[in-house]
Amino acid sequence: MTTAMLLLLAALAAPAVMDENVTVYAAAVAKAPLTAIAADYEKATGNKVTLIFDTAGAAAQKFQADPQASVLITTVTLIRNAEMSGALRDGTSTPLGRTVAGVVIPPGAAKPDISSPEKLKIALLAAKRIAVSDPARGATVGTHFMKVIEGLGVKDQVLPKVTLSNDGVETVHLVLEGKADIGVSQSSEILQGNPSGFAGPFPAEFALTTDFSLWHRSSISPAARDLVARMTSPAGREKFAAGGVMPTAAR
Repeated sequence: MTTAMLLLLAALAAPAVMDENVTVYAAAVAKAPLTAIAADYEKATGNKVTLIFDTAGAAAQKFQADPQASVLITTVTLIRNAEMSGALRDGTSTPLGRTVAGVVIPPGAAKPDISSPEKLKIALLAAKRIAVSDPARGATVGTHFMKVIEGLGVKDQVLPKVTLSNDGVETVHLVLEGKADIGVSQSSEILQGNPSGFAGPFPAEFALTTDFSLWHRSSISPAARDLVARMTSPAGREKFAAGGVMPTAAR
C-alpha cells in the first residue's frame, strides 16, 4: 500500500475537526494546482488552508521560522540540506514532481529560437526587457539564469535589461502584461500563466531540471494529514501534473 493511501486512510479514520486552519508554505511553481486542491479540501472538510507562496528558498525559510506551519513544498535539494543541518527534523518528505527552466514570451509574440546556446544568446541580446525572479530571494531559476548569462558571455549586456521579480509567477505576469519582452521561469509557472507563451526550455547545455517535494512535521494534526493525503493522492498528483509539475519519473 502506498504512503499516500496510508495517509488517506489514517485521515479518514481520525476524528473530524472543523474550522482548523492548515498553513502551507510553498514554492510558487505549485500555485495553481495547490490552490485548487486547497479549495476542494476546504469545501469537503470545513477546515481552512492558508497558502503562502514564494520562491523555493524563501518558502523554506519562512516555514522554518513558523513552528505552527504544517506543510512545506520546496526543492528536494533545499529539504535535504535542511534535514542534514537540523533545520528540518522529525518529519517526512514525499516527492511531488519536477519542472524545467524555460522562457516565456508575451501573447501573440513570435517565439524566439532558443534551441542552442548561440540562439539563446541572440534572443537575450535582442530582448529590450527581461524578467526573472530575484536570486537574492532564493529563486531557483533566477540563480541559474545568472550562471547562464555568465556562461554565454553576455552578463554585462543583459543585466541592465533585467527586472527582478519576487517569484516566477510574478515574472510570468510581467511578461503577460507587456512589461517584459522575455521572462525566465519554471515551466509550471509559465504553463499555469499562459501555455501558448512557453517558448521552450533552455538548450541542453544550460538545462535545469528541479525536483520538488512535500515535507511535513510528524506532529501535524489529523486535518493537516488529510490535506497531505489529498495532495499526494493520484487525483492530487494529476492536478500537479496538469499545472506543469510533472511526475518525477517523467523527463
